[in-house]
Amino acid sequence: MQDLWNFAVQLYARPGVESACLQLQDSGCDVCLLLTGAWLEQRSIPCREDYLRALCDLAQPWQQNVVTPLRQTRQQWRAAASQDAELAPLREQLKRLELEAERVLLKRLEALTQDWQSENAGSGWLQRLAGSDSAALQVLHGAVATG
Repeated sequence: MQDLWNFAVQLYARPGVESACLQLQDSGCDVCLLLTGAWLEQRSIPCREDYLRALCDLAQPWQQNVVTPLRQTRQQWRAAASQDAELAPLREQLKRLELEAERVLLKRLEALTQDWQSENAGSGWLQRLAGSDSAALQVLHGAVATG
């Protein structure tokens, strides 16, 4: 079984997935949860209400207190970093720190799910986590299906 981090990295590298994830993120979705949902679908883990709540309860504080502030600062520095030679490498460090914070979250989400059992009905995660059907969600579904 592939670990969640490596699954997420490979899925994110597929054509169209990065753009789809960023679109979904802009509409309020948690990309780490979406990637976890895709991984759970691959493992045929059922999308139960208690599982969904446990994932969200774990991810929300980390996203709010760690990942989002790093992302917001990095994004705020985008324009200035393009013109400031000293700020640009700091922004790159911030980008690496944001990615590491997401890796830690995925590791925690994987640990939470380690005892969840597969069943025949392991679908529905992406739809539940995205909240609505969109072109970006269909790209993500397609990438998972061809994986």
